[in-house]
Amino acid sequence: MIDLHTHSLFSDGVLVPAELVRRAMVKGYEAIAITDHADSSNLDFIVPRVAAVARELSGLWPIVVIPGIEITHVPPETIPALVKKARSLGAALVVMHGETIVEPVMPGTNRAAIMAGVDILAHPGLITRPDVLLAKKRGVCLEISARKGHSLSNGHVASLATEIGAKLVVDTDAHEPGDLITVEFARQVLSAAGLDKKGVSSALKNSRELVNKILGGKPN
Repeated sequence: MIDLHTHSLFSDGVLVPAELVRRAMVKGYEAIAITDHADSSNLDFIVPRVAAVARELSGLWPIVVIPGIEITHVPPETIPALVKKARSLGAALVVMHGETIVEPVMPGTNRAAIMAGVDILAHPGLITRPDVLLAKKRGVCLEISARKGHSLSNGHVASLATEIGAKLVVDTDAHEPGDLITVEFARQVLSAAGLDKKGVSSALKNSRELVNKILGGKPN
C-alpha cells in the first residue's frame, strides 16, 4: 500500500508520526506521506519537524516516509505562496484540501491549487470538467478518498478523470489507526468509485510513480 495523505497529532490526527508509520508498516505499507493540515499560521512549525522524523524513520525502517503537508481551508489567493513556502521548508509532497462536499471549502480552491502545482488535489468534490482538464494538463493527481464523507463524490471524480485522462490516486486521509487500509481494500475503494481493472491498476501505479519522482528528486 502507498498512502500519500495521512495525519499525525501535529494537526488533527491521534498518533505521533513514529507510531503512525509503525502501524502503517504492520498494515503492509510500502510508503506513507505525513500530510498534516496547515495554513500560514503553522506551516513553518509542522514541515521541518515532519521532515526530520521522516528522514530518521526512513533510514531505520523498511518503509518510505515522505514529509508532506495538506494546505487546508485557506483563501484561494494565498495558495500559490503557501505551496512555494511549503516546498522551501522541506515538504516533498504538497496536498491541497479540495472542495469536498462535506465541508465549506472556499469555491475556487480546486482551480487555485491546480494552477499552483500541488501534487495531489485531495477529495475535490464536484470538481468541474474545466478543472479536471487543467489537472490533466498540469499533471496534478486527483484523489479517490477512502475517508467517510469525502468519499461521497468518488464516483463523480473517477468518472470525469477517466473520461478526460487525468491522473487518479487513492489515499486514506487517515486520522487514527483504524483509518489505515490494505492495498486489497484500496482496490475495493477504487472499484466502488466505478473504475474498471485497468483504472484501478492505473491509480495504484500513479501513486508509485509519484513516490519514485519524489525519491528521484531528493532521496530519503
